[in-house]
Amino acid sequence: MKFKSLVIAALLLGAASLASAADVYNIDSRHSEAAFKIRHWMSKVSGKFADMSGVVNIDKANPSASSVDITIKAASVNTGQAGRDEHLRKPDFFDVEKYPDITFKSTKIAAAGKKDVYNVTGDFTMHGVTKQITVPVEVLGFQGDRVGFGFSTTLNRKDYGIVWNRTMDSNVMLGDDVDIDISIEAVKPKPVAPAAAAAPKQ
Repeated sequence: MKFKSLVIAALLLGAASLASAADVYNIDSRHSEAAFKIRHWMSKVSGKFADMSGVVNIDKANPSASSVDITIKAASVNTGQAGRDEHLRKPDFFDVEKYPDITFKSTKIAAAGKKDVYNVTGDFTMHGVTKQITVPVEVLGFQGDRVGFGFSTTLNRKDYGIVWNRTMDSNVMLGDDVDIDISIEAVKPKPVAPAAAAAPKQ
């Protein structure tokens, strides 16, 4: 019985060691950006989302055990034109009342064959539609308690049920492909200070 207890204790300690191997970072929204660009008639219009949050778990010794969880608030879309942004929030596009969040949750991370670049596979959800995508993520470096990384990819908006368009002289206003450019700076959370001991009652 004593031996069995020692084995269980060793397993628990091993599990705890593995769990603590990954460093936890919170996305710093002040120094991160989720930008996009789409064809509009003969040019391209760009925009970004001002509200992005999430958690990155980084295991330097075993990068494949790392993970990322990102949430973008669709209502924070900003293209520099108030009227256009309001239209983007409507059911024609993001329908933010019904689908407030755009999310990405990783399911697999593998080396991409280039220094500091990893193929990150995960579930991307937008406009109520979830699809598995793989993006090449570059780790830009570590500085103190911070880490930076970024990636670019292209998504077809119609794959996610965003199909609104307008035609003029046989030309369509909007392209289907949306270029995505994500830059993230994440920081380790500060340790929580222990609560001060209550003063003894007089």
